[in-house]
Amino acid sequence: MEADFNQPQRQSIIGIFVMFVYSLQGYTKALWPVLIIFLVRFNEYEKSNIVIGILCVLAFFIVLGIISYLRFLNFTFHIDHENEEFIITEGIFNKTKTTIQLYKIQQVNINQSLIQRLVGVYELAVDTAGSNKKEGNIRAISHELALDLKARLLENENKKTVNVEDTISTLEEISTEKTIDTEAPFIKISFLSLLKIGITSNYVKSFFVLLAFFITLFDHIKQITGKDVLHDDNIEDYVDKSQVVTAFFILFITFFLAVIVINLVKTIFTFFDYKIARQKGSLLLSYGLLNTKSTIIKPEKVQITSITQNYFQKKMNVLHLKIKQATGGEKEDNKLAIEIPGCDKLEKDAILKLLFQKIPEKGVMLKPNFRKLGFSVFLTIGLPLLVFYFVRDLLIEELPTIDYFVLLFVVFIGIIQLFIFKNNRLYINDDFIILQSGAWDVTNNIIIPSKIQAITTSQLFWHKNINIGSLTLHTAGGNISFQLGNFTAIKQYVNLWLYEIETSDSNWM
Repeated sequence: MEADFNQPQRQSIIGIFVMFVYSLQGYTKALWPVLIIFLVRFNEYEKSNIVIGILCVLAFFIVLGIISYLRFLNFTFHIDHENEEFIITEGIFNKTKTTIQLYKIQQVNINQSLIQRLVGVYELAVDTAGSNKKEGNIRAISHELALDLKARLLENENKKTVNVEDTISTLEEISTEKTIDTEAPFIKISFLSLLKIGITSNYVKSFFVLLAFFITLFDHIKQITGKDVLHDDNIEDYVDKSQVVTAFFILFITFFLAVIVINLVKTIFTFFDYKIARQKGSLLLSYGLLNTKSTIIKPEKVQITSITQNYFQKKMNVLHLKIKQATGGEKEDNKLAIEIPGCDKLEKDAILKLLFQKIPEKGVMLKPNFRKLGFSVFLTIGLPLLVFYFVRDLLIEELPTIDYFVLLFVVFIGIIQLFIFKNNRLYINDDFIILQSGAWDVTNNIIIPSKIQAITTSQLFWHKNINIGSLTLHTAGGNISFQLGNFTAIKQYVNLWLYEIETSDSNWM
């Protein structure tokens, strides 16, 4: 029996527990430094204070439970078929009513976190082209209800592509989506491929995340205890001044190994059991170890496809593929991009062929003027050296080996900038525009000219004599920019793309 979505519906009763856990997670993330310090110094507190603390915690749980119940009670959703709108109401004291027009719905994803898996419910997330975030989130409904609601929400989209005679058959296909609509997976990302990607990617990002974690922890410890761990006078008891370089090297190696382990664990937990299946000409992706996710990629809505690979990944025959669909938000949000990690060259070609009906090829090459390299070197090496020149006398007494680190910095950054300049290329043919960029991780961003929303060209007045300028292509999935290339060639291609945009009838929304 199908649910009647014309009337306001509530989530499953277990949604009270789900909301309680999610609220508790939010407060825990905000207060984790205080909790760690409380546990470390637990033995120092008097028994009376401990009892008061326990009572406060119990009161907090009771209040949080009441709030979760009220949030569950006031959360309803239904479909207004007369106005073709999906309506969600929520809130305790300040009621919020979210209205989503059905024709704007891009996709409906059914996900399941660890908590939701334990209690047997699912989350349904609605994404539209009018924002760069999920507009509708229902966190606790049964799988059958989620599939039924998903089919109802996407009925409008299917009606746009069929005529009157096909309407009945189309609706029959929608109603049987959960049983026969999806083919068997044609690509499965193996555990070995995830291991390869995990140990060969995201070094810099993971390093700074780990560094930020320790800095935040030390800062909270200083605020609560009044002790500065990083500038403790007794630090010399642990590291001798003559062994600063050795200690720094050991610390760096430790951090590097920690980064690899963290990135490896994150990759496996996020993308475990990655499967890709065909569904009515689209790609159905499902993955996740603790938090399972399911999403659909529609070829007509794909805006930017990015292929990233470094030297080690090339030798291991793995790469990272990222797909950005139309979001319509005011700014690009990489968190909304759909990632396919660990696929090999054959799997990549199969995905690209399904998305574009052909494998994109690189055409005419545009490369930046050497002044781009000079300007980048000035910003990343020249300015830091200028600052160092003024503070050198203050640092030389504290760190006698500072000159060696400066030399290492100049060589390292110089090599990076050289590779960035060498890899920065714009390839153009009749069907595709491919922007290549990156130093170690080389990324190729692929777009179709007909999906460009707007084009921006710019040229500084001192660049006119040497005929160089910059180009930015705006799409509904983000922007790509190419700087300081041949401006005459850029303008010629811009005129061609503008004509193609005007004459194109592609349905990318």
